[in-house]
Amino acid sequence: MVEQEYHADNTIRLADRMVRSETFNHIYDEGMGLVEEAAAYLDGEGRAEAKRLSRVAATLYAAESMRLTTRLMQVASWLLLQRASRSGEMTQEQVLSEKAKVRLDTDSAPETVEGWDEIPFDYCDLVHRSLRLQARVRQMDDEIYNEGASSSQRRMLTTNPVSDQISLLATAFAHR
Repeated sequence: MVEQEYHADNTIRLADRMVRSETFNHIYDEGMGLVEEAAAYLDGEGRAEAKRLSRVAATLYAAESMRLTTRLMQVASWLLLQRASRSGEMTQEQVLSEKAKVRLDTDSAPETVEGWDEIPFDYCDLVHRSLRLQARVRQMDDEIYNEGASSSQRRMLTTNPVSDQISLLATAFAHR
């Protein structure tokens, strides 16, 4: 039987359990894979596609590329911290100190801005997947480290609480 961590309010924190379990590997692999995929795209196909964009779309593409790279590096940093904590390479205090430097709030430009309709589909897909991954990681971070936050505060931190929760549950139980 698997032990579950209960808290004063008798709730089970699935995100904390997931980070401490083998199912964490799934989201870790997804995150690191997305970092590699984005880097390969931006250095290869994306570079060629960006040259064919109008001036407005090329400027948007450059700004979004910086946001995408920042978002993925921050998510990767968070994932690496959790992995180091899980493996005992870092103490909880060290993780908290380093985690304070990680930002999980890098947004993207609205798709209604001029030039967005010219952005290549493969690039848009990377942006959308990175935003979904960031939302899942942000929700896990909130569950693990901000247990004192009210449920309304937690809801405000996510772009789509239902989708985020479904993704979190799917990840938590994907490797059973």
